[in-house]
Amino acid sequence: MEAGARAIMVEYDDAGAVVGMSFAVISPFGKQGYTLPVRTERVLAVLIRDKVQPRYCTSEHAERVAWRILKDWIEAQLALLQTEMVTLDQVMLPYMRTSDGRTVYELYLDDQLALPAGEPT
Repeated sequence: MEAGARAIMVEYDDAGAVVGMSFAVISPFGKQGYTLPVRTERVLAVLIRDKVQPRYCTSEHAERVAWRILKDWIEAQLALLQTEMVTLDQVMLPYMRTSDGRTVYELYLDDQLALPAGEPT
């Protein structure tokens, strides 16, 4: 594939709702996986909060909106990569899966990723 993905997978919850998209690339350190969230329920909550027309305040529409947002975001990140402004790890680090299946961001939330306090810039 043009962007280097070796595998792409859509993840579903127990009810069959889409909850994420995962992909793997070959890095200098071997095969590395990333998981991007698709939080349809949050998109639906925003549609309702913003008083979007009721016909668009459905789970089905929110899922389409969530996928479109994810697609657009990925395309923007790929443009940064293709122009060599960033590396894959720079833009995808929070979504990188660790050996236990959690993302770096989830480790950070669980206070299992120690980051030193920095000086404000």
